[in-house]
Amino acid sequence: MKNQITSALSDFFFEYETPRQVLVRNRRVGVVCRLIQLGVLVYIIGWVFIYEKGYQSTDTAVSSVLTKMKGVGYTNVSGIETVWDVADYVFPPQGDSSFVVMTNYIITEGQKMGKCPELKGMHDCTSNADCVGGSFKRQMTGVCVNKTQTCEVLAWCPIEDDHTIPNPPLLISAENYTLFIKNSVTFPLFGVTRSNLVEGIDSNYIGKCLFHPKKEPLCPIFKLGDIVKLSGFSFEKLAQEGGAIGIVVDWTCNFDVDVKHCKPEYNFHGLYGNPSETDSASASVGYNFRYAKHYMEDKIPKRTLLKVFGIRFDVIVKSLARKFDIIPTLTAIGSGVGIFGVATVVCDLVLLYLLPKREFYKNMKFKYTDTQTQQDPDSEAGSTEAEVSEMRIIDCREK
Repeated sequence: MKNQITSALSDFFFEYETPRQVLVRNRRVGVVCRLIQLGVLVYIIGWVFIYEKGYQSTDTAVSSVLTKMKGVGYTNVSGIETVWDVADYVFPPQGDSSFVVMTNYIITEGQKMGKCPELKGMHDCTSNADCVGGSFKRQMTGVCVNKTQTCEVLAWCPIEDDHTIPNPPLLISAENYTLFIKNSVTFPLFGVTRSNLVEGIDSNYIGKCLFHPKKEPLCPIFKLGDIVKLSGFSFEKLAQEGGAIGIVVDWTCNFDVDVKHCKPEYNFHGLYGNPSETDSASASVGYNFRYAKHYMEDKIPKRTLLKVFGIRFDVIVKSLARKFDIIPTLTAIGSGVGIFGVATVVCDLVLLYLLPKREFYKNMKFKYTDTQTQQDPDSEAGSTEAEVSEMRIIDCREK
């Protein structure tokens, strides 16, 4: 038993096994094998290493975005002149990465809490029985106003009439507003921090530059009209009922070269809006919301209600940084070497099952044994000795 264990350990540590290979001289199989290997090689070099850059590790950024609007709007509605500045037309005013610029509005002034008739066509009635309280979205009093033939409601009066949207938009001048974007990103895996105010961008440059995709691609100041145009929308149509624009700041960086080459790229996408162009089948188009300015008049609380139509801007940071790393490189090489085995599998299938001489190739590739004809080594040795003894006896008799 001890000798067997010692022999097994000796064989395990001091012997090397290698599979036997059969060299097949067949043109068709050889061409198939080389073509498959060539395809695998092109995949590894072209796709894994060049396109997917499998020799690099990747990281995404932690980012922060600050925005600032500039521009003044002017309206003249029914002889009332109004100047609109940033505090009036930007929501919210804190400079978030997502904000709304008002481009059109419906104003209802002097509203106060009380009872008044509903708008014509909303809750029409012929008697008080048609105005059952609480059966509609507004709080009705149960009274039918004969003058208007509509139900009386308890609400902020007069009721807002938003059936007619001003056209052209009242704040069409918003096309000339400018947007300043300040963005910083950090790639924690590589310990790199970058800002869109890259090398060469200082206060003097910012004071006179305006973004252009070819002439000024790094300028962080954008004209709203240019943003909408580059997104594929019409500003006038978008401004009437509102919509949404996505501003993508793309940080795709390769840290195998100097960090200063890591610079942002700006892309613009129309998310929704322009009902006559892209959302003609949509049930609800545009973007709007309401907000109120409350005040006191003769000790009576009142408000000015605005239904705001605006363009919503979403600044989205997209990031991907790469840098050489030996671990993904070895992993890619190892997986590629493993894929080379596909050629062997395919060629074996062709040899063993498709070619006319497949039986010949099977005999050359596989060594068959029959357990029923095998004999015990001791008995085989004993029979050999018996045969030798028998031969010696025969030889003696002959002498």
